[in-house]
Amino acid sequence: MPLPGCLAPVRSRQLAPFAISPEHTTLDTLPRRFTVNDAGKAMWYRWDKMPKERVSDTLERRLVTGERMMIAHVYLKKGAIVPKHSHDNEQLTYILEGSLKFWLGENGERELVVAEGEILYIPSNLPHKAEALEDTLDLDVFSPPREDWLNRTDAYLREKR
Repeated sequence: MPLPGCLAPVRSRQLAPFAISPEHTTLDTLPRRFTVNDAGKAMWYRWDKMPKERVSDTLERRLVTGERMMIAHVYLKKGAIVPKHSHDNEQLTYILEGSLKFWLGENGERELVVAEGEILYIPSNLPHKAEALEDTLDLDVFSPPREDWLNRTDAYLREKR
């Protein structure tokens, strides 16, 4: 069952390079990176059609997940704090709007500001904390998907501060 805001199969005529169009219906016309079985699994999403999940008073998000990766739009209000945490997942944080200050390491020994157009790679199990220096939209990519986000056991984000 597709999530709200997505269509399956892809029906758009303005196709992204990875999308399967109705013309790609035979083994001969499928792009080589897909098998016949994979083509039916392709999903198409529109961020603006997906509902935002309100995680706290200062943080909302939208999630898209596959079998081995997850991408999220994370909306943080100025002053929002993401408390120190770590996870097995590798993380890429790409700032689309605004900026986040990060503290990296067990004691926050490395501080840096990641601004619009910049990307931060956070390796598996590295403790990190963040603060929104202004209203911020970031695009987070995780591999594998964050199970705590999917099953809403991410209490460190939901606590009132």
